[in-house]
Amino acid sequence: MNFYLSAVDEQLRHPDDGPSIGIILCKSRNELIVEYALRDTAKPMGVSQYRLSTTLPDQFQSERPTLEEFARELPYLSLVAVRIEIERALRLLMTSRGLEPGRSVGIGRALRELKESGEVPSGTEAFVRTLATMNEAVHGIEVEPAVATEALRVASEFLAELRRLTAE
Repeated sequence: MNFYLSAVDEQLRHPDDGPSIGIILCKSRNELIVEYALRDTAKPMGVSQYRLSTTLPDQFQSERPTLEEFARELPYLSLVAVRIEIERALRLLMTSRGLEPGRSVGIGRALRELKESGEVPSGTEAFVRTLATMNEAVHGIEVEPAVATEALRVASEFLAELRRLTAE
């Protein structure tokens, strides 16, 4: 849970947002497991028991997204996911090259430090052109589906290059 809260704080949380909280839902309550799982965490988290239902209650049926709505949002979710993976891959590449990325290094700073050390990936220029699109998607700004699809293609190629370079 701490991993997910840290990822949300690092990647998605805006300066105006309140503190992130985690909620762990358990099929059955076991206080010993919860105690050990959360012992060393300082972030607020809640634990609750839940009952599994195979049907969605009637009052929520109208709130469920349609297939069209879900398909429209999928490219945005994919852009968010690949952006997170690129930041992770950049940190790994920096570490493999003897650079200290630090915990809060962003994409721009990581690329500048790699460039200064002569380790800039060849796909950087194309990736940087799509970064604005990715940032818009991360922050919930409407992006045309074709633009999102192209940004996802370029970002995926860049991520593959980062992973190859780290493996060398």
